[in-house]
Amino acid sequence: MLRGKTIVLGVTGGIACYKAAVLASALVKLHADVQVIMTTNATQFVAPLTFEQLTGNRALVDTFDRSFEHKVEHIAVADRADMVLIAPATANVLAKLANGLADDMLTTTVLACDCPKAAAPAMNTRMYENPVTQDNLTKLRGYGWEIVEPAVGRLACGAVGTGKLPEPEELVEVILHTLGHAKDLTGKRVLVTAGPTREALDPVRYITNHSSGKMGYAIAKAAARRGAEVTLVSGPTNLPQPNYMEFIPVVSAQEMYEAVTARAAEMDVIIKAAAVADYRPAQVADNKIKKKDGDLSIPLERTKDILGELGSRKREGQFLCGFSMETENMLENSRRKLVRKNLDLIAANNVKVAGAGFAVDTNVLTLISADGVKELPLLSKDEAADALLDELIDRMKCLGRRQWRRKRRQGERSSCRCWGWRLRCLSCC
Repeated sequence: MLRGKTIVLGVTGGIACYKAAVLASALVKLHADVQVIMTTNATQFVAPLTFEQLTGNRALVDTFDRSFEHKVEHIAVADRADMVLIAPATANVLAKLANGLADDMLTTTVLACDCPKAAAPAMNTRMYENPVTQDNLTKLRGYGWEIVEPAVGRLACGAVGTGKLPEPEELVEVILHTLGHAKDLTGKRVLVTAGPTREALDPVRYITNHSSGKMGYAIAKAAARRGAEVTLVSGPTNLPQPNYMEFIPVVSAQEMYEAVTARAAEMDVIIKAAAVADYRPAQVADNKIKKKDGDLSIPLERTKDILGELGSRKREGQFLCGFSMETENMLENSRRKLVRKNLDLIAANNVKVAGAGFAVDTNVLTLISADGVKELPLLSKDEAADALLDELIDRMKCLGRRQWRRKRRQGERSSCRCWGWRLRCLSCC
């Protein structure tokens, strides 16, 4: 995702430096060119050689380092940078950056960078909450910096509170959100559903399914990276809550129905990746159902058909994508669902196919529309999410052109060929 991108990773003098080494390794695995710049204090925690071995680039510390022949070193690095991330960022370095001080290799380089910048503060809780530090963070946000909020937990000094450096995977997501993809969904509002639902039998037990939510979360994150304004409605999962989107947790099918239908009208795209229960117990016991001799029968009733409701309400210009998980007759069943529920696209998979089942990190999708079938190979769920969005965007362009032609035939005029799109269109503007 980061091939051809140069990330300047600034490492300052805090105990959380060890996480920066893990972060550097993760970025290299995504094919980024990582240039580490360390403060002198940072070298007391982690040796520059560690970062050099991880990145293949010399870790810079001295402003007058001669790594770049016949060039001003900090300017040469700034010219190559696609993004700057300071992690960990100490109170001292944040104060320098907020006030334009440049007295070492890191601060002089950052001052010369005109690319996106982010900082992840890590320090003692009282230092972080000090009004001076907060003022500096406010100034940096005003200058366009993204400030990654520190985590809460036990700190190296023994205190418990705010000030922990977020885990490396969270910091990787900051970079991926900025650089991971072209912003081809900017201006679009996208709603994604994910995970299972739980239908209560009594205060102790419930009916559910094996969905992990990984596919839906991957789609939501991919859409956010492409610039969309994303709303994720999620059933119960073990996945961390993703950033850069509105997150709406639900439990039951009824709660998901209410959350989705309340927001559907304002959405440009709805992708229903959740595994919603088709049935729920007709009655929920107030107390735990006690074990008795003999068998037990539980009457079930249908839950509301969220996708069918969305299809019946779909407004002109709105794109609706469903998922179809099958164990047999996948194409036939999915085509019928496409027509019956008025969908523009359906992503089908067979859970019996290796790599396409629940709780795994891969998927094998078949994208079905009214005019064709596109079979995707075995992909990671992140890759499958991007492939799905690529197909969706192409079909949204065609949808916009068809609407424009129909309006022209009806004698209506529009300033844009993609009639009905609220902001800029993807095909002609």
